[in-house]
Amino acid sequence: MTIKPLGDRVVIKLVENEETTKCGIVLPSSAQEKPQVAEVLAVGEGGIIDGKDVKMELKVGDRVIASKYAGTEVKIDGQDLTILRQSDVLAIVED
Repeated sequence: MTIKPLGDRVVIKLVENEETTKCGIVLPSSAQEKPQVAEVLAVGEGGIIDGKDVKMELKVGDRVIASKYAGTEVKIDGQDLTILRQSDVLAIVED
């Protein structure tokens, strides 16, 4: 199934990573705080949103930091995804 966000919305998938403590204990993602780094899977077209011209600055494949409690969480094809407005994305992570 494909999902296409409308307007200034983007679809992201949180990047989960296991963390190892200094003494070698592996903490699974379920025992950690919710990650804020995510990968952009789909981007809306932008345009005139609430009377303002919105230019989409994100593109598919970008790694971003999103507001912790922003957006709507959905489950599609067994994947946990979040749909949020571009303005809820705080930064693009560059390697």
